[in-house]
Amino acid sequence: MSEQTPPRRAGTQRAEQGRRAPHGWPHALAAVLASLAAMAVVAGLGLWAAGAADLPGGAFPSVVAAVVVMAVGGSVGLSGDAGMIAETDAGLSVLPLSVSLVGALVAAAGFLRPLRHRAVADVRELVGWAARIAVLWVLLLTGLGLLARHRFAIALGDGPAGEIGDLLDSSPEVGFRTDVPLTLVFGLLWLAGVLVVALSVSRGAPLPARLLRFQESVRPAAYAMVFLLMSYAALGLAAGLVVAATRGHAAETFAVLLLGLPNLVWLAFTLGLGASWEGRVDGPFGLPMPRVLDEVLRTPADSTLSLRTLAEHDGRVWWLLVVAAVLVPTAAFLMAARSPARMRAWQHAVHMAVALALTVLAVCLLAGVSAHYGLSLLGIGDLGGGLSGLVELRPHLWKTLLLAVAWGLVSGFLGGVLARRVHRRGEVRPGA
Repeated sequence: MSEQTPPRRAGTQRAEQGRRAPHGWPHALAAVLASLAAMAVVAGLGLWAAGAADLPGGAFPSVVAAVVVMAVGGSVGLSGDAGMIAETDAGLSVLPLSVSLVGALVAAAGFLRPLRHRAVADVRELVGWAARIAVLWVLLLTGLGLLARHRFAIALGDGPAGEIGDLLDSSPEVGFRTDVPLTLVFGLLWLAGVLVVALSVSRGAPLPARLLRFQESVRPAAYAMVFLLMSYAALGLAAGLVVAATRGHAAETFAVLLLGLPNLVWLAFTLGLGASWEGRVDGPFGLPMPRVLDEVLRTPADSTLSLRTLAEHDGRVWWLLVVAAVLVPTAAFLMAARSPARMRAWQHAVHMAVALALTVLAVCLLAGVSAHYGLSLLGIGDLGGGLSGLVELRPHLWKTLLLAVAWGLVSGFLGGVLARRVHRRGEVRPGA
C-alpha cells in the first residue's frame, strides 16, 4: 500500500511553501514600484546633469516621466504649433537604454526573488505571478503616461525669424505627450521580454516540467549573452568615469552615462564585430556620443559608420575589434562551461551563433535613433536661427546579422573545445 499524506499535513506543507515562495499582490506591487522608481531616479539624475531641471513651467517631472515611458518602449509623440500660417514638424524615436537596463535588472530581481531555491514550478503558478506584476505594471504605467505631457515655447531670437514671428504672431511651440494605449502595448511587451530573459538566465529559477528539457541549451547561451552585454556596459562605465574625472565636462558625461551608456557601448559592440551603420547629424542638435562619431555623421548626406570610417578620424577605434575578440570568445567559453559535458563542440557553435545573432538583432532594434525638428513660415523652412535639426542612425541589418552568425560559429566552437577540461557542476569525475 502507498502511504498517503493526511489532509492536515498537506495543508501545512502548502502553507509552508506559500511562505517560502510569496506571490501575493504586495510582493508584486513592491517589484513594480522598485523597477519604476529605479528608472525614475536614473532618468531624473541624467536629465538633471543635462540641465533639464531648469526647464520652464515646472516641466521637469513630466520630462522624467516621458523618459521612463520611452525606456520601456512607450510612444511619446512630439507636436508643434506656430500660428495660422506657420508650421512645425517634429519626431523622436530613441530608447534611453541606461534607464531601460536599470529597470530591467530591478524588475527581473523582483520577479525571481520569490522563486528561489526550487527546482520546478507549476505553469499556473508562474503565469499567476507574472499576471499580478503585469496588472500593476499597466496601472502604474498608465499614470506615468498621463503625467508625461508638456508644451514649450521656442524663442526665435532677435534675427529675421524673430521679426517675422512677431509680425505674424507666430510664436512656435513644441510639446510632447504619450500615446497611452500604444505605450501599454509596448510596455507589456518590454515587461514580458524582461521576465522571459530572467527565467532563461537564472539557474536558480524554477521552470515548468515541460520546459526542463530546453534549459540545457537555452540557459547557458542566455547567460553568456547577458555577460557579454553587461561586460560592455561595465567597460563603458569605467571609461566614462575616467573621462569625467580627467577631461572636464563632468555633468555632460554623467548625463550620457545615466541616459545612453548602453546606446553607445552596444553600438561599439556591433562595430567591433565588423558591422556598419548609416546615419546623419544635421543642425544644432546631435547625438550624445563621442566627438569622433559626430564628425563621421555630420555630413550633407547619409554617411556610413564603421571601424574603417571611424579610424580615418581616430585610429584608436581599432581597439573595438580587440575587445570583441576577447569578450565574445570568453562568453562562448562561459556558455560551454555551463553546458552539459556531453555536448559537442559543433553544438556549442550552433548555440552561440543563434544566441549572438538574436542579441545583435536586439541591439540593432533598440539602439537606432531617429529625431527631427523643423520650423517653417509661409512655406519657407528653417527661417534663420538654425531651428531645424535631424539625427538618424540605423544599422545595415542583414550584414550585421551574418557577421554575428560567423563570430558565433567560430567562437562557439573554440569555447566548446576549451571547456572540455572544465569540471561542470554536478558532474562526477571518473574514479571519484
